[in-house]
Amino acid sequence: MQLCSAPMHFHWTKMEDIINRGGGNVLIRVYESTADGEFADTDVTVHSDGREYKVAAGTQVKLCPGESITIYPGLYHDFELEPGTGPVLLGEVSMCNDDNGDNRFYLPAGRFPEIEEDEPPYRLLCNEYPAAE
Repeated sequence: MQLCSAPMHFHWTKMEDIINRGGGNVLIRVYESTADGEFADTDVTVHSDGREYKVAAGTQVKLCPGESITIYPGLYHDFELEPGTGPVLLGEVSMCNDDNGDNRFYLPAGRFPEIEEDEPPYRLLCNEYPAAE
């Protein structure tokens, strides 16, 4: 049994499209956020493949292969595989993301594992560049 999930979170500024590129189905649960970072008990406007429609807070939107959803800033979302539908290849097309400041996890979560550097980096992450002068 293969499980895949992402913790409930939103982005303060980043907008992203999550695309089911193939395989089984993915379920994306959505909530609007409140000013104090809680779940809003209001309907959520979903933008998926050129359609706009409303669902109740906490609804899991199903993406079958080839379907996508646009996640706007402030929209809580998590995702998991639909049981019995097989593995999924997800894609993300998004605005630039600052992993240090743009993610708001509903439950506290560590973002990066500890890394013991044993050689100079070949590529830098966006938060590793020196400050501009």
